[in-house]
Amino acid sequence: MTLKLTEKRITCPHCGHHLHAAVDATAGDQDYYDECPACCMEIHYHLHIDEYRAKIQLTVESDDD
Repeated sequence: MTLKLTEKRITCPHCGHHLHAAVDATAGDQDYYDECPACCMEIHYHLHIDEYRAKIQLTVESDDD
């Protein structure tokens, strides 16, 4: 099974705003940042492609320490 472009519903870790993130599974595992359209804070995305189980694992977090 080939994983392609899909959409995931996420919650901003800063303000709690719900948004839909387009996920491109054709590029393999990814680690990137994007801005929340509501609060303009950066969201850190961790994308893992599990090809064996044909699943996409998307984790979002703030990098506030």
